[in-house]
Amino acid sequence: MREYLLVFLVGVAVCFWLTPACRSLALRMGAVARVRGRDVHDHATPYFGGLAMLGGLGAAYLMASKMPFLSRYAIVSSDSLVILAGAAVICAVGVVDDLFELNALMKVAGQILAAGILVLGGVRMQWIPWRGGIITLDPAAGILITVFVVFVCANAINIIDGLDGLAAGIVAISASAFFVYAYWLTVEEDLARATTAALVTVVMSGICVGYLPHNFHPAKIFMGDSGAMLLGLLFAASTISLTGQIDPTVLDDRSGLLATYIPLLMPIVALGLPFLDMFVAYTRRTWQGVWWFVADKQHLHHRLLQRGHTHLGAVLMMYGWTALLAYSALFLGIFPSPVTIAIVAVVVASTLIFVIVTGRKTSVSHTREDSPCEQT
Repeated sequence: MREYLLVFLVGVAVCFWLTPACRSLALRMGAVARVRGRDVHDHATPYFGGLAMLGGLGAAYLMASKMPFLSRYAIVSSDSLVILAGAAVICAVGVVDDLFELNALMKVAGQILAAGILVLGGVRMQWIPWRGGIITLDPAAGILITVFVVFVCANAINIIDGLDGLAAGIVAISASAFFVYAYWLTVEEDLARATTAALVTVVMSGICVGYLPHNFHPAKIFMGDSGAMLLGLLFAASTISLTGQIDPTVLDDRSGLLATYIPLLMPIVALGLPFLDMFVAYTRRTWQGVWWFVADKQHLHHRLLQRGHTHLGAVLMMYGWTALLAYSALFLGIFPSPVTIAIVAVVVASTLIFVIVTGRKTSVSHTREDSPCEQT
């Protein structure tokens, strides 16, 4: 754990230190987020937060390569280099987009290129759990699923990046829960592949924490596509390392089917809000007869603002939802049992009822405050 803590702190420190320099670079190069109709910010803000994150990632990986435990397994070192290469490529695509606004197809091509680097380096889906066992994927299926996971994660993070500090905070919370589970598997099950996932997620948490002081409301810098797609690729790589490269049948069988499916469900639930927002957005746009990549102002965070929540209040509420989902999944993963399922169900249901009730009160209060203006 001390090695993970040191790697985490290196990611925090380097990203925090690099972010102001990347902000200055963005201003000099004209990589600035200007105010558009669908945006929430009210003044032009520089991009390139993703470059600082990439620097923190590289520094943290370099530190990990010098640690006795984290450098013990050749597969972990090899996977880390592959993931770093893929991260550099997808970050570069994001930097170009922050400068010149690439179209959607070009960004997808960049995501596929980065996913291809993972595949060529051996970081790809090899099997999936099914009915208490596994389905071994042939190379073609493994490649397709790997590319799909990278695409989904990169675009989910990109979509949720709509308020100051929102995406970085959600990823930090989700990655921290994912790290605890991967670390638990490393210690309890002695799985080298889980070490890869643990390393990636602890570094993800570190660079997000280091970046947040500069991005929290009011933001001095945005991560841009260079940061959003970078975090998406890292989350995809950790998911693939844990879900697609660990045979779930080797896990302790004391929890039956739940132990088999938790490695698959953990990353999905941990990043549940971005995935839900992306699914709803793509469905809504398709239903309205427009392309899935056509941006709008109807995401979850937009709706919270429309219901009367402040900018900071909406961000903190989504932090809370993320923590509830991620750590509920973690609780199920470490203590899988019918009792645990019942406890988690009660807590989630109670929280949902509370949010609905308080949300209605906020909406009513907001409407009453606005009614005189509407009448005039």
